[in-house]
Amino acid sequence: MAGTVVTSNDSSITEDPLVAFNFKLEAQGEIDGFFMKVSGIGSETEVTEHTVVTETGQQVVMKVPGRLKWGDIELEKGITSDMKMWNWRAMVEQGKVEEARRNGSIVMFNQSGMEVARWNFEKGWPSKLDGPAPDAGDSAIGVEKLTLVHEYIIRVT
Repeated sequence: MAGTVVTSNDSSITEDPLVAFNFKLEAQGEIDGFFMKVSGIGSETEVTEHTVVTETGQQVVMKVPGRLKWGDIELEKGITSDMKMWNWRAMVEQGKVEEARRNGSIVMFNQSGMEVARWNFEKGWPSKLDGPAPDAGDSAIGVEKLTLVHEYIIRVT
């Protein structure tokens, strides 16, 4: 309605959205790093369609929940001399996947450096690691991209 003032005690209406300044990967205290970009945090339930015929002969397509899938987490950061991610990925390349599995967290920080959100994951391991794509004609920062797969993730703050 025009001219109507809406009031609410729901903080989700009045709270400012979180501003992502940077992210940190923590994996059982052994692997860590700050990242400028993170994607794939989440889950999905596959939808299975099942056709049934009602008592009146009408065909109805029912949608039922299928398998639960966790997104692959993709992290990007500027390349440094730190070899932790490369050594972690090497464990998988050598067939030591069980040894490479780590429980950990993706932590989001605001511009003041304060933690504003945290997602904990279980049994994560690096399925892919891409180095930078150097171009002598470009002055851009070299970027490493890590793809982390896992068996569970939950937002805890």
